[in-house]
Amino acid sequence: MTKITPQPGIMEIALYEAGEARVEGVRDILKLSANENPFGPSPDAKEAIAATIGQVHRYPNTDHGPLRRAIGEIHGLDPERIICGVGSDEIITFLCQAFAGPGDEVLHTEHGFAMYPISARAAGATPVVAKERERVADVDALLAACTERTKLVFLANPNNPTGTMIGGNEMTRLADGLPEGAILVIDAAYAEFVGEYDGGAGLATTRDNVVMTRTFSKLYGLGGLRIGWGYGPKPIIDVLNRIRGPFNLSEMQMAAAEAALRDRSWAERCITENTRLRAWLSHELAALGIPSDTSCANFILARFADRAEAEAVDLHLKSLGVIVRRVAGYGLPQCLRITVGDEAGCKRVVDGIRSFQEGRP
Repeated sequence: MTKITPQPGIMEIALYEAGEARVEGVRDILKLSANENPFGPSPDAKEAIAATIGQVHRYPNTDHGPLRRAIGEIHGLDPERIICGVGSDEIITFLCQAFAGPGDEVLHTEHGFAMYPISARAAGATPVVAKERERVADVDALLAACTERTKLVFLANPNNPTGTMIGGNEMTRLADGLPEGAILVIDAAYAEFVGEYDGGAGLATTRDNVVMTRTFSKLYGLGGLRIGWGYGPKPIIDVLNRIRGPFNLSEMQMAAAEAALRDRSWAERCITENTRLRAWLSHELAALGIPSDTSCANFILARFADRAEAEAVDLHLKSLGVIVRRVAGYGLPQCLRITVGDEAGCKRVVDGIRSFQEGRP
C-alpha cells in the first residue's frame, strides 16, 4: 500500500461542482447556472483581449500596477492596498494560507460560498458554520461562534446562493465584535448589483481587521479569464503578496479587466437590465406560487414545496434546454438558483416552469 498521503483535512474536501453547461440531446441551451452576465463583456474588453494576442510570448508585469491604479481610480481606493488574483477565489486561498492553519478556525455562514470551507481545509484549518436567520446572515450567531481560535470570518454580502445581504451597521458591529487577531473578509462579488453600496470598502479602509474581495467574473462578464482583487489594510495585503505567484495574471487578463472597468456605459447598461429583469422574474415566479427572498445579486433563489419538486422542475427545465442550479450542497435542497438572463431568457424560465405546473396531474 502506498505511503503517499495528503495533508490532514484534504480528503475531507468535497469537490466543487460548477454549474452545468450542457444537456445530452438538447441543442438550444440557455445556461442560467453560473451567474454569468448574459450580455457578455464590454466591447472594449474584447478589443483589449485581441490587442494582447501578439504578445503572449512575453511574461506579464508582476505588480499589476496599471490595473491596480485603474481599480483605485474608479473606486476611490489606494492602489497600494489592492492585490489582484486569479478570481477572488485566489485571494480567499491566499488569506487562508497566510492566516489560518492547523488548530485555527475559519468561520462562515450556513449557506455561504463553498470555497470558504474548501480553502480552510486546504490550509489545515477547521471550518465552522454559523446559522443564518431565514437565509440571511445573523451577526449575533457569527459573534457567538467566534473563539480564540477564530482567524478568519468570511461573509459574502450579498450572499451566494441566497442573494440576501445585511446592512452597514450590522457589518460594522460584526467587524468591531470579532476577537483580537481575527480578520473579517467581506466577499463582495455581487456588490455592483446592489446600488449605493461600496462592498465593504469603507470598513476595509477604516479598520485594521477587514478585507474586501471583488471579481470581474459577474458584472464585467470575464468569468472565463478569472480575474479578481482584494482590498484591505496594507500590512495584510503585504502578507498576501508574499505568497502570490509573481506571474499569476497575464497581460490579457489585466488588459481586459482594465478596459471592462473603464467602460462605465456598458456596466451601467448591464446593471440597469439586471435590476429590471430581476424584479420581473421575481414577480412572475411569485405569480406562479414560487416565492423568493429579495435578491441583491444577479440571480433569484426560487423556493419550492420540497426537494422532490425542486428536482422535478430542474429536470423539466433541462428537457427544454434551460439549465439552472440545484443548491442542495448549500443546504437548500428545496431551492433552485436561477441566473437573471436577458429578457428572452427570463421568459423561457417562466414559461418552462408554467408548463411544468400545467403538466402535473
